[in-house]
Amino acid sequence: MSSSNLQISGLGKRYGDFVALAPTHLDVARGEFLTLLGPSGSGKTTLLSLIAGLAQPDEGRVLIDGADVTHGAPYERDIGMVFQNYALFPHMSIEENIVFPLKMRKVPAAEARRRAMEALEMVRLPHVAARLPRELSGGQQQRIALARCMVYRPAIILMDEPLGALDKKLRDQMQLEIKRIHRELGTTIVYVTHDQEEAMTMSDRICLMNGGAIEQLGTPADLYFRPRTLFVADFLGESNLLKAEVASVDGDVLSVRLAHQGVTGQALSNGAPIKAGQKVTVMLRPQNLRVGTSGAGLTGRLLDVMVTGSLTKLYLDSGVADAEPIVVAYPTQRQAEQYAIGQPLVVSWQAADAVAISE
Repeated sequence: MSSSNLQISGLGKRYGDFVALAPTHLDVARGEFLTLLGPSGSGKTTLLSLIAGLAQPDEGRVLIDGADVTHGAPYERDIGMVFQNYALFPHMSIEENIVFPLKMRKVPAAEARRRAMEALEMVRLPHVAARLPRELSGGQQQRIALARCMVYRPAIILMDEPLGALDKKLRDQMQLEIKRIHRELGTTIVYVTHDQEEAMTMSDRICLMNGGAIEQLGTPADLYFRPRTLFVADFLGESNLLKAEVASVDGDVLSVRLAHQGVTGQALSNGAPIKAGQKVTVMLRPQNLRVGTSGAGLTGRLLDVMVTGSLTKLYLDSGVADAEPIVVAYPTQRQAEQYAIGQPLVVSWQAADAVAISE
């Protein structure tokens, strides 16, 4: 049997002249946690709907475990779905909610009840079996929705913004719960979110989408440290994007001259072919920058200091017209050196922490 649990081949969808999803190819490995990430209108929900059978493609195919299910109904596909709104039956007990999909599949009552209790144990809520959905918190209801999805053991679980209705603390807790359950079950999960932190935390791979197409596909580290395009660099995490020209190339290491003050430094190639004399954008993550009061580097006047909790952020004006402030971040410490607003500071970096992106 193929190691790919889900295969998307040339799948596309249009609504009149609007291309909701350009022809897309994607293989999802068995047991993988793949996140479809992107802004509103990027195509991630369209792709999920086509996989689920909730919409029909204009071209291409969907294969689950090698079987072509492109035009099959949702119930004919070996999938489970978890939505943002839980979709629990309000008049049924929690146990009855979880048993329901097994009842529809003609599973004997005793076996269905046993599997329902197993699913409740999996989400650590066996004590709520007799309650109604309204008697549970939002986080508990979402765990019950997950248990109901898992109980019939689908080959693939699709999750559409399942944590969108929860507050931050509950979201963080549920991220850990879903990761734990994924490890224990080994089920393939395709997860849709627009939350970058959620995608970075939970995924084996991220499929970042933009304008109805895949912008970059890879591990969270691939996208974060070696973005292939400016969109990826700008969308995933906070970054400083500085215009530059390549002075020389030595393998993957480039010498670059920044448009900011003509400062020279080094950066790594993002994997695309780059030549001397080429215009590039250098991506510098705030936490990878070093700051001091002297030395070689990029000079900026301190505009503001922001303590966000675990991180302290400095915002510097480089003096370049219409340029965004340069952001430097470091762990918040009581004994950290204090800088005054308006003070000139020097920013530097190591080649391994800078990525050059061709324009």
